[in-house]
Amino acid sequence: MSFVLLGFGLTALFAYSVDKVRNQVEDKLVVDLMNRNIDLYAQQYARDPQNPSLPVDQIRAFAFTPDKFESVREQQPQWYELPDGIHGLSGTDDTGQPFSYKLAVRKTPQVWFFLAYDMTQTMRGQEQFNRAIYGAVIVFTLLSLLVGWWAASRVMSPVSELANRLKDSGRSAEPVSLAAHFPNDEVGQLAAALDDYAARLTEVVQRDREFNADVSHELRTPLAVIRGATELLLSRPELDERMQARLRRIQRAEQQCTDLISALLLLSRNERGHGICDVGKVAEQLLDMHRAQLGGKPLVLRMEGEGGLIVDAPDAAVAVALGNLIGNAVKYTHEGDVVVRMAPDSVDVIDSGPGLTAEEAARLFERGYRGTHAEHSQGAGIGLSIVRRLCALYGWDVRVVPGAERGVIATLRFKPA
Repeated sequence: MSFVLLGFGLTALFAYSVDKVRNQVEDKLVVDLMNRNIDLYAQQYARDPQNPSLPVDQIRAFAFTPDKFESVREQQPQWYELPDGIHGLSGTDDTGQPFSYKLAVRKTPQVWFFLAYDMTQTMRGQEQFNRAIYGAVIVFTLLSLLVGWWAASRVMSPVSELANRLKDSGRSAEPVSLAAHFPNDEVGQLAAALDDYAARLTEVVQRDREFNADVSHELRTPLAVIRGATELLLSRPELDERMQARLRRIQRAEQQCTDLISALLLLSRNERGHGICDVGKVAEQLLDMHRAQLGGKPLVLRMEGEGGLIVDAPDAAVAVALGNLIGNAVKYTHEGDVVVRMAPDSVDVIDSGPGLTAEEAARLFERGYRGTHAEHSQGAGIGLSIVRRLCALYGWDVRVVPGAERGVIATLRFKPA
């Protein structure tokens, strides 16, 4: 299409320019010719008023003396009012056919001279010329189409091949060399740049995976030590209730860190872990953990509905996703209830807190976003972002909407097993 438009535009502009120049040159030549001939006719008339003649067949000359000025008005009313100069006129011949001519006018007190130059043949020639040049525009436009089709296929063929090879290379974990299949031209340079970019991207991804694996491994060791130490200390009967409560809190924090590390490792690898997770059991454990951390806060945590919801996922992934929703409800509800309601394929977390607006609910899963009620609370605003990523990985759905009167309703809907 670019070639067609370019070819049509250039040929049409060229045709218009040629036609314009031709008309201007032709008009100038005719005007010069008629000016010379009317002067010549005036000289001939001065020498022999009875027999003035012109050597040009296409020009007819007329001379009118003062006694015949009025006859000009009667015979040619158009001529009578014309001033000196060259004028373009049209009319009909004896057969009724239209014709055009140019009229040279020279009026003196003694004689009025008129020279009529027949332009009919010239106009017909101009029409033929216009038809020919318009045909040339069409021919060259079609030629541009053929040239553009051929050139585009030649130009786009290596680009299409590069796109196909790039698409096929995405099926492999290792980068596949693209530049080796192309010559050292523009497409080859693009392929080489893509190879370099793929190599650097693969290196970054590999470093990220190694970092996540190393961090996961290195953190699991001290967490295992903490777990073992707390279990050993809790087994000692001489500990008082206050010390046991602190150790159990450490134990819960260790479990929470372990679950979070497992979930983040799944996200970093972008792979789904499998397991048989009882969502109701995980929810009950999370509620127990948060009940132990309420202190004197006038808040009731309870669970409603029937259990039996089983999903194909590790307990850690479900615990992190559901734990963030329950944790936010407990954090922002100062008094009242936090209800975890079980359904056949979903879990609702309903609180009686200050609630949020529809605009806040729409932005709640953005990384780093914190609502208006999170000003004096700890956190970086990444918990719900992790929940959203886990849901995208497992095909779950999470939704947070304002309650009917107050509070928030967070719904975590699981993919059927």
